[in-house]
Amino acid sequence: MIKITYFPHGTTKDNENKISSGWSDAELSELGIQQAAELKDRIRDKHFDVVFCSDLKRAVNSAKLIFGDEIKIISDARLRECNYGKYNSGPSEVVEPMQEENIIKKFPEGESYEDVKLRIGDF
Repeated sequence: MIKITYFPHGTTKDNENKISSGWSDAELSELGIQQAAELKDRIRDKHFDVVFCSDLKRAVNSAKLIFGDEIKIISDARLRECNYGKYNSGPSEVVEPMQEENIIKKFPEGESYEDVKLRIGDF
């Protein structure tokens, strides 16, 4: 049996500035670094065989802070969040209201959430 546990990456500087990063490579904020340390402590008695994450540095850095060199970390672009296209790094007040209408329709120069589902399914 395969058991999958999902953890989101830590808070980014973009999150704190109300920016929807999408495929932009946002850095973890101090809070995000602290969240990773707290998660590491909460799961210290759990066993993981491997960690998969997006190739964006917020996900890779979160994984490294939590698991270090103890567990193999494999990054893969197919695990990225939605590509908001021309709205990558756009204000969340603009991007977030667009999300529901872009379940099937692509973001301009980006992808739809159906595209994300297929991409992750391919993973």
